Amino acid sequence: MNRAGRALVSLAFATIVGVGVIVGAASLWFRDAVYVDASLPAEQTDVVIPRGSSFGQVAGLLRDKGVLAHPLAFRLLARLRHVDNDVKAGEYRFPAHQTSDAVLQRIVRGEQFAIWVTLPEGYTAREIAQALAGRSLGDAGLYERTFLQAGGISIDGVQTPNLEGYLFPSTYLIPIDDSPAAVAKVLVDQFRRELPPDAARRARALGQTVPGVVTVASLVEREGKADEDRPLIASVIYNRLRLGMPLEVDASIEYAFPEHHDVITKRDLEIDSPYNTYRHLGLPPTPIANPGKASLDAAFAPAESDYLYYVAKPDGHSAFAKTLQEHNANVERYLK
Repeated sequence: MNRAGRALVSLAFATIVGVGVIVGAASLWFRDAVYVDASLPAEQTDVVIPRGSSFGQVAGLLRDKGVLAHPLAFRLLARLRHVDNDVKAGEYRFPAHQTSDAVLQRIVRGEQFAIWVTLPEGYTAREIAQALAGRSLGDAGLYERTFLQAGGISIDGVQTPNLEGYLFPSTYLIPIDDSPAAVAKVLVDQFRRELPPDAARRARALGQTVPGVVTVASLVEREGKADEDRPLIASVIYNRLRLGMPLEVDASIEYAFPEHHDVITKRDLEIDSPYNTYRHLGLPPTPIANPGKASLDAAFAPAESDYLYYVAKPDGHSAFAKTLQEHNANVERYLK
């Protein structure tokens, strides 16, 4: 082999050795970074991972909260394990001195201290109880008893019979070891925050108490689909109350049944219940669901109208009428 050839061999050998040293050093760094280094967190640390966070955002959040010393190695480990899309949102409690491997396992397994739960507008207390139980946050029966049998709240000088209507629908971060009473307090406290600041004055102007207006809001919630229609639906309810007309709200009759009815039949209209607003004048004795912000706002600030009837249209909006003749024409047009 000539001198040039020997030089090339030497260069290749040196390159291979250099690459091997670099790979070896990188491997040692990676091993120490994810399996050995437990310098962080320095103390027990709680971190909330928002829903919809990317893995990069999660790694950055854990770094900023002092949980991760090596976010790059953490991201590489997740990629190698193919779990970078498996992180569970929620609130985590990390004990002091965790390796990156331990941190990753915790957030992939979903060992949350608290979890995100969305409670939709219009859910009844029973449906909320079932939703919470479905997220492994307790027993549905215990929630039902807390919501419906353990007493209500005092609002506007009135003691409500239970919590139906006052469990505000929203997205909550709920600790997994909270009691039903503690969860109820979170939902009720949020309801109070969502009320207009002058709720009592507005209720008086409408001839109601605040609980009465909340009951109207629950009817609006279950009857309306489009937010822009809700103030008009509220106006129909108040107009009928002022005239002494029965409200004739199908959703209130549905509430009287223990099981869901997709369609209210003529036989259903005969049920002997205070929630039968075809047979009993005035508002039902309690709200029939837990209204969201749009329905609460509509009930406290209804539109001004002379409408006495409405019917749902196929597009999700409602058709309104001032007379029974107009209403019957709308029924014929949209429901037949």
